Amino acid sequence: MARIDYKHHDKILLAVDCIIFGFDGSGLKALLVKRGLEPEMGKWSLMGGFANKEEGIDQAAARILVQLTGMDKIYMEQLHCFGDVDRDPGGRVVSIAYFALIKIEESNGETLDLHNAKWFDLKKLPTMIFDHKQMVRLAKERLQQKVANHPIGFELLPNKFTLQQLQGLYEAVYETSFDKRNFTRKILSLGILQRLDEKEKESSKKGAFYYVFDKKKYKQLESEGIKMI
Repeated sequence: MARIDYKHHDKILLAVDCIIFGFDGSGLKALLVKRGLEPEMGKWSLMGGFANKEEGIDQAAARILVQLTGMDKIYMEQLHCFGDVDRDPGGRVVSIAYFALIKIEESNGETLDLHNAKWFDLKKLPTMIFDHKQMVRLAKERLQQKVANHPIGFELLPNKFTLQQLQGLYEAVYETSFDKRNFTRKILSLGILQRLDEKEKESSKKGAFYYVFDKKKYKQLESEGIKMI
């Protein structure tokens, strides 16, 4: 059996780019950084970097996320491989894109400042380098698909939240409005939320009860093909 001669094949750089989503209570945001090197230095970019030869691709993505946000144990998912020949004017670079979901209030502000990072509303994204806007668009489509049947949306909310906050998140993801009564009835019928005795009273005098996501209850229902929304 003939052996492959690796020496006679082109060497291609392998990069990882991370689309980081957050929710500020009113809109869905993407975290971008000011690029600090050429080409396209000073322009808005996703957080990324080259994979080291001693680490796996998932490890590289996790490392990059920690470097930018100061957070570990972040929900992340491999999105797509971007490999057009001329996608990066700096050289032949193939990028594996990941999307991640974080709680904005838990990110490290000093670390974000260090990387000149800023949150942008998905409806008002600036001009971005290379094919990064395409990456964001594809990640948004994947998020819309996932939140319909999986509870990953809770990764964007505080640990305790009101039903109004939860509805606001889904409306931001799908860029549409839901009937409050129908949404509440549907989400409570799933039995995956636990109501706390504590209320949020900044929005109204009466106040709204806080809820938490019941992961154990969700796991019990997952095999039945639960539909979130």
